[in-house]
Amino acid sequence: MEELYQWLEQQTTYLETSNWLVDVSVVLSITVVAFVAWRMLASRLERLAAGTRYRWDEAVWFALWKPINWLIAVVGLSLVATVFAKQLDPDVAQLIPFSRKIAVVMMLTWAALRFIRKAEQVLVNEQHRDQTTVLAVGKLLRASVVILMLLAVMQILGFSISGVLAFGGMGGLIVGMAAKDLLSNFFGALIIYLDKPFKVGDWVRSPDRSIEGTVENIGWRVTRIRTFDKRPLYIPNAIFSSIVVENPSRMSHRRIKETIGIRYGDAAKMQVIVEQVKQMLEQHPEIDTTQTLMVNFDAFGPSSLDFFIYTFTKTTNWVKYHQVKQDVLNKIVAIVEAHGAEFAFPTRTLHVVAEGAEQSLNSQLSSVGE
Repeated sequence: MEELYQWLEQQTTYLETSNWLVDVSVVLSITVVAFVAWRMLASRLERLAAGTRYRWDEAVWFALWKPINWLIAVVGLSLVATVFAKQLDPDVAQLIPFSRKIAVVMMLTWAALRFIRKAEQVLVNEQHRDQTTVLAVGKLLRASVVILMLLAVMQILGFSISGVLAFGGMGGLIVGMAAKDLLSNFFGALIIYLDKPFKVGDWVRSPDRSIEGTVENIGWRVTRIRTFDKRPLYIPNAIFSSIVVENPSRMSHRRIKETIGIRYGDAAKMQVIVEQVKQMLEQHPEIDTTQTLMVNFDAFGPSSLDFFIYTFTKTTNWVKYHQVKQDVLNKIVAIVEAHGAEFAFPTRTLHVVAEGAEQSLNSQLSSVGE
């Protein structure tokens, strides 16, 4: 960078001592030739980067080719502007070197930001890294690049960096006191990135709040969650440090827990039904038999004899889970019907007393009362 500045200063000094019209023509010609040569070289470099199986060379190329185009134009035009300014207004000519240096810093910053953006795409889409972590690191790198750019611009403009940093420390304390909620959300996001209770794409819910949906973005201030009816929820990150968050996306299995009742008249068939239902679950290809699997006669219900099934599916996919559960319940129906039993439903038995018996009962109650 320093060598580039020295070369630019040498060119400026040369322009000051030469015929300005000739110098303008020479500088424009050199700029055009350099731009054309760069475009020819760029096309070859682009094909070379696209022909390799590595994607990092494409990221470097993506980061550099546009900033270099503009850098050639900015340097050439700044030299031309120097010649014109010397002839028209020497005071303006003194500002051009500062503008040129700032432009170079901006081009380098632009290249760094483009590289970070392309690197995020490579890591997430092609190397299948954790999207939440990649985005968090990308945001930190962007903030660092922008801060370094601002410090470099201040240094070029003649500000004391040490003084700026000292003022920034005092200003940071004042801002921290005034923006307590903002900082709490920032550190809440930092905790999410470090602890990783959820990531982008996870299904989360909170029993403490009316929060349930798919995480779409984890920002530095808020996290955006898309509910199942497609409404966006914007939740301040500080809230996640004080509530319970469930992450169903990370469950290892899904549970089937059902209670089934048959008629009291089919009590003799209960044992064989329970045994065959358990055997069916143990042989089902979508049931994980390494997990808890229970089928037991459970209770005497008001109008049924109840047995329950308790088992886990291998899949955690919500749609496939319901397909497996439907298949299990249909097979239970087939087992019950195969043994001539029926499922119970709420019933009521009404005992009717004959007229003579009712009168006798009333007389007995009367005598007891006396």
